[in-house]
Amino acid sequence: MGRKVHLRRQDVAEAQEKQDAQDAQGGQDTQDKPIKQRKNGLYPAVSDELAAVMKSGWADTERAGLQPVPQASYAAARRAALSARFPGERIVVPAGKLRTRSNDTEYPFRASTEYVHLTGDQTQDAVLVLEPLPGGGHEATAYLLPRSNRENGEFWLDGQGELWVGRRNSLTEAEQLLGLPCKDVRKAADELREATGPVRVVRGHDAGVEAALTDKVTVERDAELKSFLSELRLIKDEFEIGELQKACDSTARGFEDVVKVLDRAEATSERYIEGTFFLRARVEGNDVGYGSICAAGPHATTLHWVRNDGPVRSGDLLLLDAGVETDTLYTADVTRTLPINGTFTPLQRTVYDAVHEAQQAGIQAVKPGAAYRDFHEAAQRVLAEKLVEWGLVEGPVERVLELALQRRWTLHGTGHMLGLDVHDCAQARTEAYVDCTLEPGMVLTVEPGLYFQADDLTVPEEYRGIGVRIEDDILVTEDGNRNLSAGLPRTSGDVEAWMAALRS
Repeated sequence: MGRKVHLRRQDVAEAQEKQDAQDAQGGQDTQDKPIKQRKNGLYPAVSDELAAVMKSGWADTERAGLQPVPQASYAAARRAALSARFPGERIVVPAGKLRTRSNDTEYPFRASTEYVHLTGDQTQDAVLVLEPLPGGGHEATAYLLPRSNRENGEFWLDGQGELWVGRRNSLTEAEQLLGLPCKDVRKAADELREATGPVRVVRGHDAGVEAALTDKVTVERDAELKSFLSELRLIKDEFEIGELQKACDSTARGFEDVVKVLDRAEATSERYIEGTFFLRARVEGNDVGYGSICAAGPHATTLHWVRNDGPVRSGDLLLLDAGVETDTLYTADVTRTLPINGTFTPLQRTVYDAVHEAQQAGIQAVKPGAAYRDFHEAAQRVLAEKLVEWGLVEGPVERVLELALQRRWTLHGTGHMLGLDVHDCAQARTEAYVDCTLEPGMVLTVEPGLYFQADDLTVPEEYRGIGVRIEDDILVTEDGNRNLSAGLPRTSGDVEAWMAALRS
């Protein structure tokens, strides 16, 4: 009978602590690391015979002649801009780690936006390093996890082994796909620890990498890097615009899906709407770009209603704010407010038409050379005028705008940049973002709204519980703008006709 390797619970715990410490300090090849074991597993031992069987008899699956991913050339241009901005400095951009949801289950991995933008890669644990060259410029290297080790059993004993979670690219395959050199990420921390000269790192994604650089980086330099990378995404290239259009087109189909099943949502809850849209996002893309807001009735007055557990009632409005995220992680961000039974009441139509008029004014203000703030101010002016006209706030309009009194019912800004993040470019400097001048290639949302809370005693009772937002994704062009989400109707009459056609 073959010898069995018995693993006591204490041994496993000690091995895990040792591995976690090594991970935080950086790199030791998994050939030398103890394999993670699940506590209370049914098989506390691995026989020599089983270990031998698991090592052998596997086909060679290495792929050759792979073509670069579509964004590879665009990512290279972005890295070149980054290199030019920080000459002579080492730049470190981690993809991030898996995050625990509960016990031994993790959230689906989503690589950091900065890493994806600069590489086109989405793999966990990866790190992009730009090494300064003596003659100027940088050499970029992607540090990635290689194929799972079969000699030490990692591929089938480790919870993140390929037998459990699926095959990953070899380093050679990754080099072909990404168009840049690739190395084993388990050596990255040790190499970075030995680095000399100024270093900048994108923080918050990889504690092990940050620990290796703790004596080489400063908060100020790293914040400057983060701001630059945000600003690098302000103007979208051809590839990004195509992906955002794809996201908007899929999102429009997701909204159509929802309209077709509103009767089933009435029989269940807002979660039926959430699940219906999510199906489209998963079939045509990677995921939803953010938590869908499926707010029916008075829930529409809560800006970030993501519980989606309320009733869906005929006669109420449904505020649906949702976006499909493409497989390359670009997201749409679209909102429509729909009469659940297909027809607006007179007051619902009045409020809806006011928001549409405000949105139209905002969209018309989006053009090259305009101030970023112009579209917000144009939309807010229309809403302030309506509130004064309805007698909900004392005029004149100029006074309302000067004191921002309309904000009790408009609540939020009229838009934001859009891209790999739903609120893209968020770490850009104020002068480069909200105080900037619009340029061709920028993509932003225009999304005014009016929200009359159910407990707002300052408005007539019939207004209470009505919330309306209309949101579209707008590309700044050379001669004006293009509505990427124009596939969905916006006027109240067009919305009603569209819903009737889908439900017939």
